[in-house]
Amino acid sequence: MKRTLHLLMIDPQNDFCDLPAGYLPIDPVTGQPLAPALPVPGAHADMLRLAGLINRGRAGITAISVTLDAHHRFDIAHPTFWIAADGAAVPPFTEISAADVRARRYLPRHLAALPIALNYLDRLEAAGRYRLMVWPVHCEIGSWGHNVHADVRAAYGHWEEASLGIVAKLAKGSNPWTEHYSAVQAEVPDADDPDTQFNTQFVRTLATADRVYIAGEAGSHCVKATVEHIADYFEREYGTAALGKLALLTDCISPVTGFDAQYQHFLRTMAARGVHLLPAADALAELIANAGEPA
Repeated sequence: MKRTLHLLMIDPQNDFCDLPAGYLPIDPVTGQPLAPALPVPGAHADMLRLAGLINRGRAGITAISVTLDAHHRFDIAHPTFWIAADGAAVPPFTEISAADVRARRYLPRHLAALPIALNYLDRLEAAGRYRLMVWPVHCEIGSWGHNVHADVRAAYGHWEEASLGIVAKLAKGSNPWTEHYSAVQAEVPDADDPDTQFNTQFVRTLATADRVYIAGEAGSHCVKATVEHIADYFEREYGTAALGKLALLTDCISPVTGFDAQYQHFLRTMAARGVHLLPAADALAELIANAGEPA
């Protein structure tokens, strides 16, 4: 009997990919090639493998979902939000703590936002998952960097045509007052914004699958945060055995530079909990076998 095999692609977007020159279009405004804002080493190769998996295993895939990091230019995790004590711009990859803000080492450019920012930082640090990191402006809504890697987009387009299905697209990150690494919940949910709260409906959809293959960028942040939230929900609602439905495609995921240790710890932790770690070739074999089964 045909199994329900769901492919979940997390943020397979241009801004996260170390794209070669041939993938970089010319910006008609500047006349210069566009460039990814936050390229993850190895991500382009990850996306080529992922596209190949979709193309070759197409008939065995039951459902595909893709999450899309989707930010405004003004965002609490972008340099546009902050200013240093001396009036200088805050460079990307600066970590900002609540103590830094209370000491006025860094402040919001709009001082009226100070109470909101402090409340956010306090809640973020109390959760114990992350400290606020200032990232380059990335995945700006409507930009080339926000678009899905071309090979992956073409591959899932062919799947849609062949299966007469629709790839589910889930945007996350448009609330500028909270970081949103996880595709299913913001780091600090906003009680007034349902899009920041736990996406129970989507996670329950994943739970109906026999297998959920997970790929995307970056393994140290958005993939990690998403899988942690999904795994916690599966275990709480369906028991430890449900974690065996999840399979991380380890050669279709890479970490942000400098965060490899966090990524490796994540992989070890997930494996210990029962999540499968698979290369794309093993997933392809399962998809091809599934394609030959009667519906």
